[in-house]
Amino acid sequence: MNILSSILENKIVAIIRGANPNDVLKIAKALHEGGVGALEITMNSPKPLSVIEKVSDELGDQVIIGAGTVLDPETARAAILAGASFILSPTVNIETIKMTKRYGAVSIPGAFTPTEILSAYENGGDIIKVFPAALGPGFIKDIRGPLPQIPLLPTGGVDLSNIQAFMKAGAIGCGLGSALVDTKLEVTDEYLVQLTEKAKQFVSAVKSND
Repeated sequence: MNILSSILENKIVAIIRGANPNDVLKIAKALHEGGVGALEITMNSPKPLSVIEKVSDELGDQVIIGAGTVLDPETARAAILAGASFILSPTVNIETIKMTKRYGAVSIPGAFTPTEILSAYENGGDIIKVFPAALGPGFIKDIRGPLPQIPLLPTGGVDLSNIQAFMKAGAIGCGLGSALVDTKLEVTDEYLVQLTEKAKQFVSAVKSND
């Protein structure tokens, strides 16, 4: 199965932002144990390239590793060479999309307005991250009306209380940050057990729409 199909099947992209580099592999394993198969390591985290390389080397045959908060094509290229198989951005940067596609990775640019969403898709975005998703599931449903062909991944503002509503509104999946992975907490054994349990709850919530 290719990367794009895997992301569409997984439905959840877990965002790991700002974690201690020594903890990321443990976090990734706990998420995988909970059924989450796509992980985004953000480029504004400590030592992101070495973390992507390490997690990709250790878990690359079990989970899909992507790079997030990618703002320019140079960063996209560096992340892909480190092992990232998909690239997420908070904004639409056409050169970043082009670089991502040139290296055979999946492009997930971030957009908000219908114009941005369409532009990102027409310029090669495989999935469009609707960011922030603060306007709620109704906004996704409204966008899907005139633009039903565009796969939408709402991110920023999605949690257990509304993820099913986002899926019912037509999202192909959701990006989950601190609602799933709270990197401000100390990564203890108990934290990892709770993380796996929380991952299972989110996976169950998105699969219930199948």
